[in-house]
Amino acid sequence: MPTHSETRQLPYSAQQMYNLVADVAKYPEFLPWTAAARIRSNEDRGDHWVMDADLVISFKVFRERFTSRVVLWPAQHKIDTEYLDGPFKYMHSNWKFEDIEGGCAVQFHVDFEFRNAILQKIIGVVFNEAMQRVVRAFEQRAEALYGARG
Repeated sequence: MPTHSETRQLPYSAQQMYNLVADVAKYPEFLPWTAAARIRSNEDRGDHWVMDADLVISFKVFRERFTSRVVLWPAQHKIDTEYLDGPFKYMHSNWKFEDIEGGCAVQFHVDFEFRNAILQKIIGVVFNEAMQRVVRAFEQRAEALYGARG
């Protein structure tokens, strides 16, 4: 049952960071261990969008596809993800982006558990490092898209 939460201050707007994280189809271009992404559906529900997406994660000898429901809240600059199908017992993640002086505050939280005990043990050993790499990958993607600021 690893969980990871952190808040970062970045020199980009909340809208820019929200747009970057909401663009799930582009994850294989920059996100570690993400081999493929496919948007299955994307539905406008007025004040939010509901997207079902498949991601293929590849780590050492493991390659797994999982499906998530991604709820996008554009006005609040918030993204909630819940697991639907795949190798997890459960998975939830949340992103929140808030404009602050000089950029934005990015809040990230993830909580999950794999069904496969071997994979869970492997991830458990490197979990914090892996989550830091994921967050850094989003930061590097922001710099590539929006340029270095500071």
